[in-house]
Amino acid sequence: MVSREHKRAALYEKLQLLRSVTNSHALNKTSIIVDASKYIEELKQKVDRLNQDIATSQNSNEPHPLPVVTVQTVEKGFLINVFSEKSCPGLLVSILEAFEELGLNVLDARISCTDNFCLEAIGGENEGQGSIDAQVVKQAVLQAIKNWSESSEQEQ
Repeated sequence: MVSREHKRAALYEKLQLLRSVTNSHALNKTSIIVDASKYIEELKQKVDRLNQDIATSQNSNEPHPLPVVTVQTVEKGFLINVFSEKSCPGLLVSILEAFEELGLNVLDARISCTDNFCLEAIGGENEGQGSIDAQVVKQAVLQAIKNWSESSEQEQ
C-alpha cells in the first residue's frame, strides 16, 4: 500500500516538473503530456530553423559569413540568439549598444566568445517605451552586426 502511494507521489512530482519545464498550465496528466509533446515539437522546429540558417550562412559566397540571428517573443520580452562559427571580437558590445538604443534591458544572458560567438539573451522592454516587436529587434541586431562587420573590415 505504501509503495503504491509512494509511486503515485513520485509520478505527481515528475508531472509537476514536466509541467513547469514546458510552461504548461494544464492540471490533468493527459493535458500535461499533450503540452509537453507540443513543446518538444516546437523545440524540434527551432532546431530545424537554426540548422537551416547555419547551412545558409555556410553556403553563402562571403569569405566571412555574418552571424545567424533569431528573435522570438517570450513572456518576459524577447529571446535573442546570435551564433557565428568564428570568434567575433567586439560584436557583443555592438549588440548591447543596439539593445540600449531599442530600450531593451538584458534580463538574462549566456555568452560564449572563445572559438565561436554564441549569445542567448532575454531582453525586456523598459517601462514607458513604445511597444516593439520581434522583427524590429531582429533588424536592430542585424544592423549592429552589419555595422560591426564593416568596422572590423576597415581595421584589417
